[in-house]
Amino acid sequence: MTLGRIGSLEVRLAETARDVKKAQKLRYQVFYEEMAAIPDALSLISRRDRDDYDTLCDHLLVIDHDAPTKLGKPGGRVVGTYRLLRQDVAERHGGFYSAGEYAIEPLIAAHPGRRFLELGRSCVLPAYRNKRTVELLWHGIWTYVLHHKIDVMLGCASLEGTDPSRLALPLAFLHHHAAAEGEWRVKAVPERYVSMNRIAKEGIDVKRALHALPPLIKGYLRLGATFGDGAVVDHQFGTTDVLVVLPVEKISARYVDHFGAAAERHAA
Repeated sequence: MTLGRIGSLEVRLAETARDVKKAQKLRYQVFYEEMAAIPDALSLISRRDRDDYDTLCDHLLVIDHDAPTKLGKPGGRVVGTYRLLRQDVAERHGGFYSAGEYAIEPLIAAHPGRRFLELGRSCVLPAYRNKRTVELLWHGIWTYVLHHKIDVMLGCASLEGTDPSRLALPLAFLHHHAAAEGEWRVKAVPERYVSMNRIAKEGIDVKRALHALPPLIKGYLRLGATFGDGAVVDHQFGTTDVLVVLPVEKISARYVDHFGAAAERHAA
């Protein structure tokens, strides 16, 4: 089912195993070929980024119908993807992926009756890293959130690099200006905890800090997200991760108005 469309770009959920493989191939291209992730033997042979969570998750796809596949065949090319894992599914299969980095169980326990959704494995081909593609991805997520009556979104977002000292400015900015507080506070697991409080608040150049943040994290900030206590270094993916916490009720009203209360803006 089509969730939305802008010109030749369509956003929809993966419907077949072949769709999921296309998302995995895109992730491999971005994470392993473009960035610094280290593939295991299975990923290297298959040229796909894959793990056990892929069979549990829904996969959001942005497809360019004017772009041929790598083999030159018609049918469009997957140019963007997000992985979505609902709480009810996660709880039947051992929990959320991000629980390996953050102690999210107390957060969930503190909000009984709220439905959580984990977002992850977001990536877009370089040529499509523009407003249209990102807008379609968020339109798809918003449609999904409304359909499944999601109350809270969470998930790990990444800064490129595994040396936190080189990421001191963006990490400190998130710590001082966008930390989740009170009932929404989540801390990295002790054995992986890396302090984000690396520069005093008064020493932060906000403009430079925002410029140093990846576009995805800046997008979460604009939506109204806050971030967990502590970062986590992921050596396999060559990144330093932070936890995004975004209650639906906290999403900026202008974004709800933009996509429409019923996600009608880009509805096909």
